[in-house]
Amino acid sequence: MIRQAELNRCNLSVVTYNVLIHGLCKSQRAWEAVEIKNLLSGKGLKADVVTYCTLVLGLCKVQEFEVGVELMNEMIELGFVPSEAALSGVVDGLRRKRKIEDAYDILNRVGRIGVVPNLFVYNALINSLCKEGKLDEVELLFNNMGEKGLFPNDVTYSILIDSSCRRGKLDVAYCYFGKMLEAGIRGTMYSYNSLISGECKFGKLDEAEFLFGEMIDKGVVPTVATYTSLISGYCREGELHKAFRLYHEMTGKGIAPNTYTFTALISGFCRANMMTEAGKLFDQLVERNIMPNEVTYNVMIEGHCMNGNTVRAFELLDEMVEKGLEPDTYTYRPLISGLCSSGRVSEAKELVDELHKEHCKLNEMCYSALLHGFCKEGRLQDALSACRQMVERGVDMDLVCYAVLICGTLKQHDTRKLFGLLKEMQDQGLKPDEVIYTSMIDAYSKAGNLKKAFGFWDLMVAEGCFPNVVTYTALINGLCKAGNMDNAELLLKEMLIGNALPNQMTYGCFLDHLTKEGNMEEAVQLHNAMLKGFLANTVTYNILIRGFCKLGKIQEATELLVGMTDNGIFPDCITYSTFIYEYCRGGNLQEAIKLWNTMLNKGLKPDTLAYNFMIYGCCVTGELTKAFELRDDMIRRGVMPNRGTYNTLIHGTCLKSSVLST
Repeated sequence: MIRQAELNRCNLSVVTYNVLIHGLCKSQRAWEAVEIKNLLSGKGLKADVVTYCTLVLGLCKVQEFEVGVELMNEMIELGFVPSEAALSGVVDGLRRKRKIEDAYDILNRVGRIGVVPNLFVYNALINSLCKEGKLDEVELLFNNMGEKGLFPNDVTYSILIDSSCRRGKLDVAYCYFGKMLEAGIRGTMYSYNSLISGECKFGKLDEAEFLFGEMIDKGVVPTVATYTSLISGYCREGELHKAFRLYHEMTGKGIAPNTYTFTALISGFCRANMMTEAGKLFDQLVERNIMPNEVTYNVMIEGHCMNGNTVRAFELLDEMVEKGLEPDTYTYRPLISGLCSSGRVSEAKELVDELHKEHCKLNEMCYSALLHGFCKEGRLQDALSACRQMVERGVDMDLVCYAVLICGTLKQHDTRKLFGLLKEMQDQGLKPDEVIYTSMIDAYSKAGNLKKAFGFWDLMVAEGCFPNVVTYTALINGLCKAGNMDNAELLLKEMLIGNALPNQMTYGCFLDHLTKEGNMEEAVQLHNAMLKGFLANTVTYNILIRGFCKLGKIQEATELLVGMTDNGIFPDCITYSTFIYEYCRGGNLQEAIKLWNTMLNKGLKPDTLAYNFMIYGCCVTGELTKAFELRDDMIRRGVMPNRGTYNTLIHGTCLKSSVLST
């Protein structure tokens, strides 16, 4: 129609062309619209503010932000005042392209001609700056809003609160929340969810529950995100009963759980080594047509690897790939670690090499798991070789990798290699941290070389690295083993004065010393004091039980076993193994079998030592068939027999042969 009007020599105004430009932009044909604008001067017409604003918005719509910025600059130079919509479009486009400096430049230019950006523009910029972690600039922009006569709204505050929580700055988040309430803006679902999530990530579940209650009292309806944050927090703290209470409350209110909710619960079961329950929940997720994501699979894979079931873990990896999900370092690290834990370090190395050939980018975490596997088996040379390969593949050594290697050299008492690694670290610009210093102090303390241990202690303090409760406990343990109780008590007093409060392990050193000295009366008194201070745990009970068992006082040990469950403390594999050994040593295989079955029924996985005790009991009572069945069972469960296992079986076979031959 316009072409026809031009042929008929009708004088068309810029308004007519603006209608055409608007139509083309609306149809996402912005480039054609730009060409129309360029033809206007040849027709004796000038583009006006509507032309420019329409084109800028059209170009932004088709992601042509750079051209949009050029037209915006051209428009400002001509003295036109851009509309809020055009300005918002350009600034938002630059924000998405992460060109924050260019966005600032536009704002400054329009500011000089008296244009004040609207709240949408400010919120978009604040959001981008928050994502990039430029918090100082965020504060300046936030203050600049007030100077321009603009007042932050609930969106502004929600962005600021969420960003502060994500960065662990809860004090800053509460400051913004306070300002929000002072401004007469009520807390929103987004602001409450961010604060609850932040508190849960730091394990502050009481504060999170308080916010949850306040949220409901204020009439703000919790969402699936609210419940999932709390469920995840309780699962991380091992409080599964509270997590499921919230889960049932949520579903009872008609709020449907999502992938993240199920993943949080599955993670809780995996952390508690309750893989059967985790598997049931995983199946339930699939049955509900809720798709598991990479994190869900990673959690399940890690759980099975930690439980020694690498076969199921690799099945889940295959399933994950079949569903089009991309495995990452969080998938591969537990698989490498799982193979190493089950004594299959060479297979773990093959997996790492295969993944490298397939161009899978592995990081320091994956390699440190492999190094740990080699060092655990005493294959320090292989670990050092893997390190060289890792660096050749473009993965830098970090403090964790060095810590693993240093632990490996300490186990082999290789002082030359130890100091070589410390120098190499220094050359790389890395300084030993409290973990590395503590491992050196611990190793020398256990070896009885307290002079060296205190030497590293002094060096640690001189380097500005402060000893923690683990460091103190390592030295106290060495002093207790050496019978130097006066200095051990002095260190304990130093801990109480400072910030490193003693824990169960610290008091356990004193408890262990007393039981080894046969001073059970004082040991029980100390343990009772620990119970009152909520410091008693499975480890401290195990020390006392072992002390009574060594003295042949099974009755007293059994009373402790009953007492620990009454106090809400649960026996572990070591607890049961101690009793099993005593019963087997005394030839009471039936009692040992009863405890063995109790342990299995409670979902506890026996270790090599536990199996060795049971095999020993079977051998000394002539139950050789049962002993070999236990050997086969341990292999099936992924528990590797050691020299002690085979020596016991050989001794048992020889014993039976000699009995039969007489």
